[in-house]
Amino acid sequence: QVQLVESGGGLVQAGGSLRLSCAASGRAFRTYAMGWFRHAPGKECEFVAAISWGGSKTYYADSMKGRFTISKDNADNTVYLQMNSLQPEDTAVYYCAASSSIATMEAPTSWGQGTQVTVSS
Repeated sequence: QVQLVESGGGLVQAGGSLRLSCAASGRAFRTYAMGWFRHAPGKECEFVAAISWGGSKTYYADSMKGRFTISKDNADNTVYLQMNSLQPEDTAVYYCAASSSIATMEAPTSWGQGTQVTVSS
């Protein structure tokens, strides 16, 4: 398993941007598919985006397509989530997750501690 630590959350105005980072420990990072999820108060945990182990395939929730971009740097053991055109409904705790493949991303084997993103109107 890998250990994951997110950073980059904060307070931003509607229409603004943030880039979240997820630093992973462990030499096996390059073999993992990575994903981002979010959890807003009173709502269920929601899939945001995922990327294959090599970075060639990406997947997004419909509401994030065109606004969010996931990327993976295997040399730095880091996965990123660039978030543009943020809206108040994007306010949530964002979690980084790792899984053995994209196909099993619905049940990740590792989770980060989360980073808060707050979008003001």
